[in-house]
Amino acid sequence: MLPLLQVMDLHTEFRTGAGIVRAVDGISYTVDQGETVAIVGESGSGKSVGALSILRLIPDPPGRITRGEVLFAGRDLMKLSDAQMREVRGGDIGMIFQEPMTSLNPVLTVGRQITETLEQHCRADPAKRAIELLSLVGIADPARRLKQYPHELSGGMRQRIMIAIALSCDPKLIIADEPTTALDATIQAQILELMNGLTRRLNVALIIITHNLGVVARYANRVNVMYAGRIVESGRAAAIYAQPRHPYTMALLRSVPRLDRPRRARLDPIDGQPPDLTHLDSGCAFRPRCRFATEACAVARPRLTSADDAGHLTACVRSHEVGALVGAIA
Repeated sequence: MLPLLQVMDLHTEFRTGAGIVRAVDGISYTVDQGETVAIVGESGSGKSVGALSILRLIPDPPGRITRGEVLFAGRDLMKLSDAQMREVRGGDIGMIFQEPMTSLNPVLTVGRQITETLEQHCRADPAKRAIELLSLVGIADPARRLKQYPHELSGGMRQRIMIAIALSCDPKLIIADEPTTALDATIQAQILELMNGLTRRLNVALIIITHNLGVVARYANRVNVMYAGRIVESGRAAAIYAQPRHPYTMALLRSVPRLDRPRRARLDPIDGQPPDLTHLDSGCAFRPRCRFATEACAVARPRLTSADDAGHLTACVRSHEVGALVGAIA
């Protein structure tokens, strides 16, 4: 069976006064029906731009998708007309944008924002369906909530509204861009459990975009780690967490709190800053921040290659050594 989503050699760039920023530089991955895939990386790694490129939401100018294919249910989204893409957005693919307070319209009631999507894509009774959706995402007294404005709701409740809108027309895929940003730890857990339960129950595929590998540890089937516009490691979530093969992935894991470490253990932040995407050289983009870099890392930017027989891919010339090296310095 073919994957629900196939992203193949996708390139997106932005023209700026400082030069061309290749925000997405040839990424490829798949998402199966009902699967949860995480896209992980620091700010500026290309995660959100990659997601917006799938939905062709890149503002032109200054940005443009220069190359690649995005096959969704067999159709290449890059070849659809604007009218056809409007049917896909919200209908077949739902999107949960960052920070619901800025994503929701402050001058429209919650009910109007839900029914607007329903009127655009669905034939169901919008008012009745809106109440069903709020109940589905765990909001009590939905009829009253529909009459309220976003500023009258808590951050967690606003995020539930965003999930309801994304689910409103029974999409096959939901893209959640940093769905727990600005929420406290307890509410983060509630939102993630809600999304996980709903997507499993409704058999909806989910792409979670986040900077925190710890956030998706319990929920993702597969993980793609991005750095400087490229995927540098990809594989089953269990394998990524148990034996990461790229120094950047290891650094991400070591920089978040873990319950299996002593309470007084210090976090190990990643040295340096993300690279300037207008001035990348021919070597590995992570090389200036990598404690395992050698002269070979400056020769060419590594491509994703197989790290084992289980579909684990990594873009590191020392991928078969780094596990032992990290163990030695842990």
